[in-house]
Amino acid sequence: MKSSSSSTTQTQTATQEKQQNPQTKVSPQTQTKGIDKRIKDYEAIIGIETHVQLSTLTKAFCGCPYNYGAQPNTSICPVCMGLPGALPVLNSKVIEFAVKLGLALNCKLSFNSKFDRKQYFYPDLPKGYQISQFDIPIASNGYVDLDLPVEFGGGHRRFGITRVHMEEDAGKLLHSGNGRYLATLSHLLQVDLNRAGVPLLEIVSEPDMRNGIEAAEYAAEIQRVVRYLGISNGNMQEGSLRCDVNVSIRPIGQSEFGTKVEIKNLNSFSSVNRAIDFEISRQVLLHSQGQGNSIVQETRLWEEGAQKTVTMRKKEGLSDYRYFPEPDLPEVILKKEYVDSIQNSLPELPEMKRRRYENMGLSMQDVLFLANDINVAKFFDATIAKGADVKLATNWIMGDIAAYMKNEKVSINDIKLSPRELAELIASIKGGTISGKIGKEILFELIEKGGTVKGLIEEKNLVQIVDPAEIEKMVDKVLSENPNQLEQYRAGKTKIQGFFAGQVMKLSKENALNTDFTVNGNLKCSAYEPSSFIRIRRRGFKSYLGVGLSLEEWPISFTFMTGHD
Repeated sequence: MKSSSSSTTQTQTATQEKQQNPQTKVSPQTQTKGIDKRIKDYEAIIGIETHVQLSTLTKAFCGCPYNYGAQPNTSICPVCMGLPGALPVLNSKVIEFAVKLGLALNCKLSFNSKFDRKQYFYPDLPKGYQISQFDIPIASNGYVDLDLPVEFGGGHRRFGITRVHMEEDAGKLLHSGNGRYLATLSHLLQVDLNRAGVPLLEIVSEPDMRNGIEAAEYAAEIQRVVRYLGISNGNMQEGSLRCDVNVSIRPIGQSEFGTKVEIKNLNSFSSVNRAIDFEISRQVLLHSQGQGNSIVQETRLWEEGAQKTVTMRKKEGLSDYRYFPEPDLPEVILKKEYVDSIQNSLPELPEMKRRRYENMGLSMQDVLFLANDINVAKFFDATIAKGADVKLATNWIMGDIAAYMKNEKVSINDIKLSPRELAELIASIKGGTISGKIGKEILFELIEKGGTVKGLIEEKNLVQIVDPAEIEKMVDKVLSENPNQLEQYRAGKTKIQGFFAGQVMKLSKENALNTDFTVNGNLKCSAYEPSSFIRIRRRGFKSYLGVGLSLEEWPISFTFMTGHD
């Protein structure tokens, strides 16, 4: 039916285009440019309903555990199966987590709330109703603050939160074949009730977002908040965080909202962004063609492969869920002492952390990277707590450590480097004990195998040679052992200058680094790694000189240059 409907729609559209433009062919690029121009005349209105699956040990109203990926129907009981006579018992952790989230989202809490029955039929809803909250949600009238990424223009945003309410999840339908509904009796539609009764918090935003980027960043901030609170893992790929987006458009200056379209099947933040942008363009195109009335209230699915939304089902009007108070559960009554204890136990939330990092002098790019992942933020905080320089710690974490984690597909909790040892590594480089190059080598060994910085430095004899007398002997030795190369350099073959630097570094096992010294009041040698060339010049003159006379006769300077700091 879907295929037939799609084909019919395409045929009708093609016929209309031929009637309107019988001899004109419009390329997709030209059409896209036209849409982009028309979009400026419209304003998008976007709101999001986010379902967060809570990380409780058991389900909302029974003692069954929930483990993602478990074999179908292995974690069920008469309560979550909806068998007659089975009564629900509320999991107190659901209340605690709901209060935590309500406070974190700056909501007003309802000290007296209740559960309600939401009546509807679906194969994965065994009771024929869902236990939810209707007219008195546990939290309402809040907001969330966030910072947009620099690459998207940056800036601070505040989006309103309409409500947060508690409810239970439904089961899951397992489709055979290619995942579509199959009409033949030879294929079965299986129902997995493992997820039925798992506690959810639904967060309904105000329609405050105006484009796909803002909506995606809002959803990402909700994920950060629930992870910081420890109430959910927020993994979209597991269904622990699910977003349903509502999109409408209206001409600039119009106060009334347009017809709202809901989009489902969004399993990543990039999908949220792209689905909204597509839907805005689709609705703008219909309005510009005089077909605004064809935009109806419906639920559409995002097809990732085709990069477009398609109709899932029409909504003729508001659904009549016949809500009434859940008779098998008592009211939810919060005491001030209980709420205060939860308020005092809240961790530093993403917005607070971003402001603190910003006050440290970090750039917004650094701030957003560090605060995005709570585990990275904890690692960073622990590193600077050990005395590490803030900017150097940031550079190491965002640079080599982040690159390693990306390449190996691991998290910062999986590496064996500790914050204490990173702070020690930074101190060793800053203090001149080891070079930056050696520091990187040590870093990767610490990440993969663990250990201590001091232990590796001693074990591998990596301490820099800083005694001027020792380095002077090395320079003399290199010059005396390589007379031919010295003559070539005197004769103008300046490309050989890197050879001298390499020989000194080889002789010192790359430990003669970052050192300044003077011989007879005249000779000054600075060695940096990795050596690239030796610059030999007479002080007071701009011209470069060859090493012609003895060191005692010439006030010359040797400088081992590098591209590394």
